Amino acid sequence: MERRPPAEPKRSGKEKPRKDAAAMDDDGDDDEEEVVAGEEEDRKRRPPPPSSAARRGSGGGGTSQPCCQAEKCTADLTEAKRYHRRHKVCEAHSKASIVIVAGLRQRFCQQCSRFHELSEFDDSKRSCRRRLAGHNERRRKSSSESQGEGSSQCRQADPEERIQSLPGNPTCKHFQIR
Repeated sequence: MERRPPAEPKRSGKEKPRKDAAAMDDDGDDDEEEVVAGEEEDRKRRPPPPSSAARRGSGGGGTSQPCCQAEKCTADLTEAKRYHRRHKVCEAHSKASIVIVAGLRQRFCQQCSRFHELSEFDDSKRSCRRRLAGHNERRRKSSSESQGEGSSQCRQADPEERIQSLPGNPTCKHFQIR
């Protein structure tokens, strides 16, 4: 059984220590640095550091002011609503039909709270097709469940005691008026 110094992180039996190419000397001996497979996977999952253009307005350092993602927008979001600060979009661009972001014509989706290309929207809608489809599916599902309890139409008898169908409240039960 191999003994490790206490400072070295423990590994499961499946993981093998991997040596970083930068940690090797010219003669092939390794320096003190060693990269563990789990650490390398963590690095792969992390997104690359944002470019200077994407960093504009990010609250990471605490010194920069939050500003809108739209190109050439100088709106200061420090006094804006929390929603607009969180999503880095001024009120005007959150409702605009066309906004230039990262050189592309886009629109802010109210459901996703993100900018999408115009091709992802129907006409002048403010929610992308994907989110609207999910919303409509949920609406259809809930309306079909409520119709299972009773008909979507109430029935009522006319003066000659014939039953008529009336559109209305789906919770309305069958009844006759005499």
